[in-house]
Amino acid sequence: MKNDILPTDKEQRPFRHHLGALIFLVAIFFLNFIARVIPAPLLPSIEKDMQLSHSAAGSFFLFISLGYFIALAGSGFVSSRLTHRRAIILSCEAMGLALLCICVSQNLWTIRPALVLLGLAAGLYLPSAIASITHMVDSRHWGKALAIHELAPNSGFMLAPVLAEAMLIWLSWRGILAVLGISILCLGIAYARWGRGGRFAGQAPDLNSMRRLGAEPGFWIIMLLFGLAISSTMGIYTMLPLYLVVERGIDHAWANTLIGLSRISSVGMAFLSGFVTDRFGSRATMIGVFLLTGTATLGLGMANDDWVIVFLFLQPMVAVCFFPAGFAALSAIGPPETRNVAVSMTIPFAFLMGAGIVPAVIGFLGDMGKFSLGIELTGGLILCGTGVAYFLKLPSK
Repeated sequence: MKNDILPTDKEQRPFRHHLGALIFLVAIFFLNFIARVIPAPLLPSIEKDMQLSHSAAGSFFLFISLGYFIALAGSGFVSSRLTHRRAIILSCEAMGLALLCICVSQNLWTIRPALVLLGLAAGLYLPSAIASITHMVDSRHWGKALAIHELAPNSGFMLAPVLAEAMLIWLSWRGILAVLGISILCLGIAYARWGRGGRFAGQAPDLNSMRRLGAEPGFWIIMLLFGLAISSTMGIYTMLPLYLVVERGIDHAWANTLIGLSRISSVGMAFLSGFVTDRFGSRATMIGVFLLTGTATLGLGMANDDWVIVFLFLQPMVAVCFFPAGFAALSAIGPPETRNVAVSMTIPFAFLMGAGIVPAVIGFLGDMGKFSLGIELTGGLILCGTGVAYFLKLPSK
């Protein structure tokens, strides 16, 4: 139909008129994010039930990241043929099916392809959601709309371990994934029936823009910095439950509770970082963030007794402060027409590194009885970001 292709969703209406549609997308993004991170608080149960090593458990996130990498990089090809709305619906339904496949899998040979499918399905959502929101909402309200949308991952970090621990009282880890899968399937059906926005086709990646962007030295520095930043958030987060339970001897339920509580400050700190970036600039902010985050991550691996809890709360508080400065710096690299390409090239590689390879390496070292060393090495890498950010040259405004 013509209305499914032409961009007719944006209307000159008050921002509150779009809140319903926006909250619908926030709900989808929340379940999208929860589906990718909830294996972290469930890992001790999964390891015990399937008799897995720490490295095999840590590789779960490598396979999810591999699928996410492919989907983000190629999402433009999908949305250019289906429209953004249909890409979001496809993402929901495919994620639901992937989660149901995981919960019935009995060995690694069947669970790993399902994890890749989960990453593939999840990766289709974000580019189409951002395009839908910025088309539906007037540009004067983009900041508010995107800030509301970003509440989903920030609250997901906080609520995933709490939800997992609460549901483990009644359900096994398989049951939890089944409930989550069915919920996402139902939400996708509801969005197909009542959701607004995204009734237009996306733009397939432009090879000329990619070449122009690749010629910018600062782009490759930013890509590395994003990889280190995601290592400090997703990379550490996904292995924390195992680290606290296995290495530190903390009770499973208490470990998940502490991890959830430690993420409460992330929401406010991300907003504060935006003001700091405007005041001191992206480069200076990133230098400070990597210095503090690297130090806090090292402390998380090296500290003893109650000091572990102190660094557990401090580390995510400073780690999330990278992203407002990082996206501002990324937007300043290259001409304006390459900004969407910069995001589609940067985030997949950074996610594969930070949320895939880093957890797998930490799990491998955990099998050798050196969980703390894995955390410390990650902290050292993050600390190196201080020097990398120092050499980043951004164009003056």
